[in-house]
Amino acid sequence: MLNYKQINNVTGWVIFAVATLVYILTVEQTASFWDPGEFIAVSYKLQVPHPPGAPFMLLVYRFFSFLAMGDGLQVAYWMNVGSALFSGFTILFLFWSITLFGKRIFAIKDGQETKGQTIALMGSAIVGSLIYTFSDSFWFSAVEAEVYAMSSFFTAIVIWAFLKWEVIQDPKMENRWMLFIAYLVGLSIGVHLLNLVTLPALALVYYFKKYHEPSLKGAFFAMFLGGVALIIINNLIIPGLPSTAASMEIFMVNSIGLPFGSGIIVFSILFLGALVYGIRYSIQKQHAILNTILLSLTFILIGYGSYALVIVRSNQDPIINENGPSDIISYVSYLKREQYGYRPLLHGQYFTAQLVEQEEGAPVYMKGKDKYEIVDYELKNTYDPSKTTILPRIYSTQENHKRLYRSKLGLKEGQEPTFGDNLYFMFSHQLGHMYWRYFMWNFSGRESDFTDAPWIGLTDAFGDKYPDYITENKGHNNYLMLPLILGLIGVFFQAKKDPKYFYVNLMLFLMMGVVLVLYLNSPPVEPRERDYIYVGSFYAFAIWAGLGVLAIAHGLTKLTKNLSTAAIIATLITLPIAGLMGAQNWNDHDRKGRFFSVDSARNFLASCAPNAILFTGGDNDTFPLWYVQEVENFRTDVRVIVLSYFDTDWYVNQMTRPVNESEALPFSLAPERYQKGTNDVLYVMEQENLNAISASEYLRLLNSGSDLLKMKTSGKSVVNMVPSRNLILEVDSSFLANDEIVPTQFQEYFAPQMNLQVTGNYVTKGTLMLIDLITSNNWERPIYFNNTSLSTIGINVQDHVVMEGMTYRLLPIRKPDFIRDELVNTDLAYQNYMEKFAFRGMDNPDAYLDEEYRRFASNHRSSLNTIVMALLDENKMEQAATLLNYGLQTMPNSAIPYDLSSGQSVPLFFEVGEDEKAMDIIDKISKKSLDMIEFYTRENRSYDREMMISIEMVKYFIPLLEERGYQEEAQNLKLRLESLIGADSAAPGRLERR
Repeated sequence: MLNYKQINNVTGWVIFAVATLVYILTVEQTASFWDPGEFIAVSYKLQVPHPPGAPFMLLVYRFFSFLAMGDGLQVAYWMNVGSALFSGFTILFLFWSITLFGKRIFAIKDGQETKGQTIALMGSAIVGSLIYTFSDSFWFSAVEAEVYAMSSFFTAIVIWAFLKWEVIQDPKMENRWMLFIAYLVGLSIGVHLLNLVTLPALALVYYFKKYHEPSLKGAFFAMFLGGVALIIINNLIIPGLPSTAASMEIFMVNSIGLPFGSGIIVFSILFLGALVYGIRYSIQKQHAILNTILLSLTFILIGYGSYALVIVRSNQDPIINENGPSDIISYVSYLKREQYGYRPLLHGQYFTAQLVEQEEGAPVYMKGKDKYEIVDYELKNTYDPSKTTILPRIYSTQENHKRLYRSKLGLKEGQEPTFGDNLYFMFSHQLGHMYWRYFMWNFSGRESDFTDAPWIGLTDAFGDKYPDYITENKGHNNYLMLPLILGLIGVFFQAKKDPKYFYVNLMLFLMMGVVLVLYLNSPPVEPRERDYIYVGSFYAFAIWAGLGVLAIAHGLTKLTKNLSTAAIIATLITLPIAGLMGAQNWNDHDRKGRFFSVDSARNFLASCAPNAILFTGGDNDTFPLWYVQEVENFRTDVRVIVLSYFDTDWYVNQMTRPVNESEALPFSLAPERYQKGTNDVLYVMEQENLNAISASEYLRLLNSGSDLLKMKTSGKSVVNMVPSRNLILEVDSSFLANDEIVPTQFQEYFAPQMNLQVTGNYVTKGTLMLIDLITSNNWERPIYFNNTSLSTIGINVQDHVVMEGMTYRLLPIRKPDFIRDELVNTDLAYQNYMEKFAFRGMDNPDAYLDEEYRRFASNHRSSLNTIVMALLDENKMEQAATLLNYGLQTMPNSAIPYDLSSGQSVPLFFEVGEDEKAMDIIDKISKKSLDMIEFYTRENRSYDREMMISIEMVKYFIPLLEERGYQEEAQNLKLRLESLIGADSAAPGRLERR
């Protein structure tokens, strides 16, 4: 007969196996969009990712890459399996944590568990852990190689370890467990800092154990001390120790004249000596508490030691080396995430506040030849004090953020916000939209996977409220609010039966949820949904869901008079809740058959000529490219340049070195002309009688430090300027004879001069280095832009690029005014699209292709339209028809619903004589659009981008149908649209059509 401990262990491992199997069955097969592409690439070769890094994760996931047995195409899969395994362990420790919480409610001592209590505890832990297993946000992170799976594991094991520590009576064993916990906390720093947020709650565990008559005052003081521990680790240990070492290093080298590294050695000796002395002193004086604190600090530092990987690898100049933290100065900047800017927390400005003063703050150092040199000063901004506030929530001065603030708050242009507006934004957007909406996604239901999708409430859970385009969306998950209800039952049950540990779990719930929201202080828009940040809070609620089963079992004993029977019934009636979540979530969390995150990156590279230079924009334009080059070794001759990184000296320096099969890039500017603090921004100050300036001459003047370019700012500092926004690039006419530079079909558009016209009022360092690269390259290597970077590069080269598939090649030509559309190298673009592009899985209706996949599919459809229009202009009707049909074959509506780009292809289908396919697209898009318009109108929802596109698409189709003789269909669409939005709003559409 198994005892309780054995049953608890065996059942926990069974649940671990179930969860791990679920995650492995649904794991991503390659590198998904967003950060996994970067993390897989840097783990594979132990490189340096974006700040603040995750060195311990890289070391562990490098181990998982060995399971690929040298097959680069399998590396991503095995690293994703690593996340599945760590997520399974998270569920294991959740299971054991729920049983520990449950034993406290029953007040059971070890070895005294009854059969009924055992069944009840197992049932509650099974249900609670499976609910979390199938929860939306946690499952999302469990199947991809990102930091959140491993971070959740450390959070779970630390919470479990503290609960285990609480039941240990032997002081010696207590201290051993405390050191184990400290080591886990130290290791977790090398993954993610979420683990630290649990410390105030865990301090309550310590207080309740050590003080048998706790008070409210004592509890608050314990949480305060936990918060102090958090601040010590997060502020004093992680960046504080290296910062102190950096200050001593600068003093030793600059003031005393000692060699580099002297200050770090002295600091290390002093700090470690003090730590050793403190430990010896605590032993000699038999001071147990001091000894435990110092040993815990030591073990935290041992775990934190994984960060040595960052400096060691950065000094080896790996291909991906973000921020280049190779010395103590750059390492501190890396840890502090300085590149991401500043968000005010307790006091700051409203978004309407004017900058009234800007002062130089602390100096910014950089390692020089024989000392650390001051290259810049931190700026201290002072805003109009009448427009500042405590707890600033509407602070961002970015223009698009200002517009969003006004829209969300209902403020007119020029109207000043109030503190009430500030609080309203905090509660409605930051807490409401950016947290409670995510919470309800996980325990009530999610309307769809569209951006800003709301949660499904009880009134929406039944009936046929939603149109087909929502119910057919794989992200439409309806849990009938059952997990939420079960969790709330657990909340009240624990609060009544075990109020002490109710507050422990409440603190975990709040610290990893609400408090984290307030700390992050989100702007009004994020690049994507951020629900994965708050999985720790959802973990705490899953504990309550498990305890809800205990509550039901406890209530049923009044009817059955038998706890065993009541526990079995309670488990049987609540286990289907987890089953419901699994059934609802499976199709939108099963990532099998998805490859387009990688294939789209391959298509970008395949669009480039050999030895090309490719500029990219955002994360999803870049990280998959890094992955396919670094891991799958595809098109390593192409040098990928991230436009936003081009503003930094460390990144430009990396571009001056050869990488893989790509030679170093040529720049005319010397390193001291683009180092940090130099030429960060150059203002356009157009001079009289100077309409234009030679780009090469301007670079020569800048490189020589000419006084002709100097200007004062605010009377305090001198910076360089741009004397004309027209920078002229002279082009050698001999290039006409080289059709590898100017293809034959574009030679008539050859431009002996190109105007690299500045589009704004200033030039960033990145734009300056782009101008330098274009000038210095002298057409020796092909330069390409993707669509994101082309629109954000800071100079206007739209008339000098030719589309070759998914990229735009810069050529010494000028598009004539009579050509309205883009210039397209039709033969090359057609060949690339038909023969070189990959679309694996994009025709599979069973594969889950979420919004990011749909966006990239839309980009490919749009590029296809552009190529087809150019083919039609050249009377290549057969090729145009073939390409259009190829697009339908590779990305059919059944797998990727028709979108804006599909709608814009309708006149092209008409033109090639494919009326039936054009009408099919119109029918499907019109139905979805009209359903959306009707749904939004009925629900009184505000018009978002998708709604506006839907209206414009229907308005666009009506005259198209009339032109093609489909009068009846056009009239039906018109009448339906007018019935929904009115005749005045249903005027002809503005979408461009052929």
